[in-house]
Amino acid sequence: MRSPETFDAYYVETRNRLLHEAYALTGDAPASRAAVRDAFVVAWHRWRKVGQLEDRDGYVRPLALGRARRRHTARIWHRDKSLDPDVRSTLEALSKLTTRQRELLVLNVLSALSLGEVARTVGLPRADAERELQTASSQFSLHRDAPTTDIPRLLHALAGPLEDIRWPRATVIRRAGAARRRTHTVIGAGLATAALLASGSLVATGAGAEPTSLSEEKATPGVTVHEPVADEVGAEMISGDSLLSPAQLARFGPGLEWTETATTDNLTGDGLLAPCQRERFADPDGITAVARTWEGSETRVEKRKVGKGDRQRTREREVTDVRSTAVEMVEMSRSPRQAAQGFDTASLWFAGCIDPRTQLMDTRTVKRVGDEARTFRLRSWGKEPATLTVAMARSGSLVVTQVVRSQGRPVPDKAVLTGLSAAVNGVCGAEGAGTCAGRAKSRATPPLAIGTPPGLLSVVDLPPVAGVRGPWVGTEPEKARNNYAATRCDRTTFQGKGISKALTRTFLFPETPNASQLGLTQTVGAMSPGKAGTFVDQVRDRIRQCGRANLGTDVTELASSASKAGDLSVWALTFEINDSQSFPFLMAMVRDGGAVSQLGFAPDRNMTMSRADFVDLARRVAQRLEPLDSSR
Repeated sequence: MRSPETFDAYYVETRNRLLHEAYALTGDAPASRAAVRDAFVVAWHRWRKVGQLEDRDGYVRPLALGRARRRHTARIWHRDKSLDPDVRSTLEALSKLTTRQRELLVLNVLSALSLGEVARTVGLPRADAERELQTASSQFSLHRDAPTTDIPRLLHALAGPLEDIRWPRATVIRRAGAARRRTHTVIGAGLATAALLASGSLVATGAGAEPTSLSEEKATPGVTVHEPVADEVGAEMISGDSLLSPAQLARFGPGLEWTETATTDNLTGDGLLAPCQRERFADPDGITAVARTWEGSETRVEKRKVGKGDRQRTREREVTDVRSTAVEMVEMSRSPRQAAQGFDTASLWFAGCIDPRTQLMDTRTVKRVGDEARTFRLRSWGKEPATLTVAMARSGSLVVTQVVRSQGRPVPDKAVLTGLSAAVNGVCGAEGAGTCAGRAKSRATPPLAIGTPPGLLSVVDLPPVAGVRGPWVGTEPEKARNNYAATRCDRTTFQGKGISKALTRTFLFPETPNASQLGLTQTVGAMSPGKAGTFVDQVRDRIRQCGRANLGTDVTELASSASKAGDLSVWALTFEINDSQSFPFLMAMVRDGGAVSQLGFAPDRNMTMSRADFVDLARRVAQRLEPLDSSR
């Protein structure tokens, strides 16, 4: 049965949503409307199969978006005088992204697809899609001059110009689909007859040939958690009793009163229970999941004076503040291999955290806990500064993740490891579990690669800057024809014989007004280890001589180390402009084997980073440089 009522309801429910997505991709409302209309005509033509699909959008959306792109030939919004300036600016910013970046950003924000499904839709591996999406978000933010947190609002606002779009009735669409079906039937019969007359057989081949039925096409799975399958009816595959108790949370905040706030399968709401989490589940094809959240509160006595004169007295009252929050998540995958992929995906959430004003401080590999484990330490430097402590492990087909957000003292390293061990041992007897936890040991490791070109910093590496608005935003890496990390003292260039892979990138605060000088620039290049050592020595000599020879230049060495394997030098420079004005600058030269990087930070008035943070950032550069070293 074709069920016209079902089709009509689906058409009315879905057409505006698909139009919104097509318009965001093209900026061409007429082409988008025609494309969506034609997609529904095709859908009715094949409704006997399409109507039975769980994910009908998975069939109709590619038709609509593909036709919209083919119909669209120009930036039509430039000629639309009635278009709201904000909408025009949003479309202009989208147009500066690559086609794939634009599609990733639009589908991630406007559709109900998970990131894994978005990746499959655009034809990218999941990890590559995450990296491209992060780049798309930062580039859109830069071109639109808006914070990344505003991206959903700006893209949803594109529905405004579409409010007056009029649609043909569903009966009209069905008539067009029926006519299309009759036409295909007549043409198909004629071709079949001709083929039979010519050869006595009918063979349909070719890479571009359509499948004979939709049932032969690969259906894209949705983000679902399947019902547990256990030996005993109703038995849980992961019991809530296996999660940490409030008493065990004491190690994460001594002196705090920990209260369980929820235990859930995480199938309701947006599914984002922890900072930096990007999707509901790290493995969207997982079997089941369970999560528990807590709040750690502190009660203090607040005293205040009441009354006047002789009647004045002190009144006391107890005030309770939430100082920490914690979440424990356990996911079960279909196999250890898929769990390992989920472990890597969740690791990248934290290693490349895209939450505004969040910096990765430390990455550690953990031994003797599950089959693989690691921890991350991050700091959030927004209005309410906090430390994020992340511990995660995989045991067989299970992935355990713990995240604690502390506004007071951060969780001690020992407590992080014992807490992770307790969590892994809590689920060790569950179905699908692998190695349990012993006496955990950890060691510091370089940060995980998160998609930026080898050697270059990312936004998540950058420390706080006082007095700014909004988050850091990085420009696209480009060939290092100019080196804005250099000063008039060293005039370092990364152009010349023997230097390869020379790239440069600048980080800014586009939301901060009147900050034209504020920025951080990094330039990198690869060369032979011998040439790299000489290169760094020359810069050191120039800086040293500049401080001695120029009365108007002050040079303070903040850190210095040198070895056969690598070098690090950090300076604070002050250039005197006149008797009342001077220009401060922080600079670092870093070498790892044959990889070299120069880092320069220009503050603006009171908007600056601490010298200690800049030295730590130079050390992070050394960690990021290792993959660039061409001698290895």
